[in-house]
Amino acid sequence: MVILGWNAASEQYDPLDMLDQAVAAEKAGFESISASDHFHPWDPSGESCNIWTWLGAAAARLNGMEIGTGVTCPILRYNPAILAQSAATVDRMNKGNFYLGVGTGEAMNEYPTTGIWPDYNERQGMMREAIELMRLLWSGDEVTFNGEYYVTKKAKLYTMPRRRIPIYISSLVPNSAFFAGYYGDGLITVANPPEVMKAIVDNFEAGARKAGKDPEKMPKQVEIWVAYTDDVDATAKVFKQYWAGTMIFATHLQNIYTPEMVATNGAVVGSDVIKNRQCISSDPEVHAKFAQRFIDEGFNRLYFHSAGPNQYEFIEGYGRNVLPIIREMNRPRAAAIV
Repeated sequence: MVILGWNAASEQYDPLDMLDQAVAAEKAGFESISASDHFHPWDPSGESCNIWTWLGAAAARLNGMEIGTGVTCPILRYNPAILAQSAATVDRMNKGNFYLGVGTGEAMNEYPTTGIWPDYNERQGMMREAIELMRLLWSGDEVTFNGEYYVTKKAKLYTMPRRRIPIYISSLVPNSAFFAGYYGDGLITVANPPEVMKAIVDNFEAGARKAGKDPEKMPKQVEIWVAYTDDVDATAKVFKQYWAGTMIFATHLQNIYTPEMVATNGAVVGSDVIKNRQCISSDPEVHAKFAQRFIDEGFNRLYFHSAGPNQYEFIEGYGRNVLPIIREMNRPRAAAIV
């Protein structure tokens, strides 16, 4: 089964507007929402609401539609015990239909709030410990935890999630995908060329098998950039303003920690690169074919992130014209009777 989701762009939109967009997405037939958790936006002109406040509001406004983080960082500006409590609360409010997407973070969100930015290997060690602690707390037991990075003393959650919250781990490159498969319940990544996607999936599945899990049964989530319009130039302009920094890999690794610094790096991204990294078309068949590529690569959760100038037109048009085609293309067929 393929889940077709909508990406809530908290680095671009006012949180109240984004709530209305979420309601529209549920009405249009999207099945899930992925909301990124940033302290700083990618550009000084952007937004950056507290996503946990927004998720609680979304749970109250929606009719049980799945929501989740895509992604949050549980190792620096958040203590994992507090994040476990936040996730449990949202899951309870959203009728047990919440997933926790996590990643090792970006300096733009972690350094301004903590003054530290450990190297990747240390952050991965912190992630491993944070995941262990959160799962212990979700068991409902009293937890005394003495780790290398985190300590709790008789900590216990009294507002419990309705189910065991699944943790999907972000992997933007093949080298980190084994970790995601080994320690996570699922994978989160972003669209890249086919050879990169194959390597990410292969490494994720190897990690899952090493941990004794069946990778065929695990969620594999990908964020895909699309614009349901023929106005290529307007789409490229909006993308460059709010999102160009995401295309500079150094932004995700180095100590680039203000929106101005991110925007300076993103300024080198040309319009031709932006146009080639996403599907910009008003033809539903073109979008369905674009989406099918990722399904054929092994992904079973597709989240569409619109870079176009009108979010509501995208949500309504995609829900009406594109999602039904993708679902029909992937509908199980009855076996032929010989």
